[in-house]
Amino acid sequence: MPTGTRAWDPHTTGSHAVRRERQPRTRGWRSVVLALLVAALVAGVLRAFVVDVYWIGSDSMQPTVQPGDRVLVGKLSHGSEPERGDLVVFDGRGSFAPLRSEDPWPLQALQTVGRWTGLAGSDSVYLKRVLGTPGDTVSCCGPSGRLVVNGEELTEDYVLEGDRPSEVEFTAVVPEGRLWLMGDHRSVSVDSRSLLGAPGGGLVRADKVVGEPVAVLWPLDRAGQL
Repeated sequence: MPTGTRAWDPHTTGSHAVRRERQPRTRGWRSVVLALLVAALVAGVLRAFVVDVYWIGSDSMQPTVQPGDRVLVGKLSHGSEPERGDLVVFDGRGSFAPLRSEDPWPLQALQTVGRWTGLAGSDSVYLKRVLGTPGDTVSCCGPSGRLVVNGEELTEDYVLEGDRPSEVEFTAVVPEGRLWLMGDHRSVSVDSRSLLGAPGGGLVRADKVVGEPVAVLWPLDRAGQL
């Protein structure tokens, strides 16, 4: 036998054959995991800066949005401000959301996953309609029983049929950097009217607005642009 030539060993050859078969499978799994990680990263960036999905748990925005709707929300670009009549999603901490102790971290993690997947709502994020922007005077009710903004009565076709514009009489002057927000289902909505006696007088900071709802994604029979 020539020097340096290794004798044929069926066990060694078989071992090499097994390794050659396993390597492509390993690379395949790595590719799948990498693709999933990249997809999760892209989704995270999009939801942080471009669009997000929110689950609606209350009936305060009927008939515009129904309980159980999954709503696609476009993030507001820097410098843009909501206008009167716009729907907005906002962080209610410090205004609408009650102060409470922190939940244990496992429960917080489950809540975060639920919100991220659109399977659960948030107890600090709200969807309402802008009725007063900086400089506006909003009051109820006018001679015809309608909401009044800057001396003019509003025609609010979006209010739930059978509801009055407001059961509560009020007058609010909206300062710079604040918004007056109300739900479309006026008789059940907890909104700026409910916080008239609280610090801030029910006015929400404009920089707390997360974005503007643009479409219902789920359920499919209600899917469409808002």
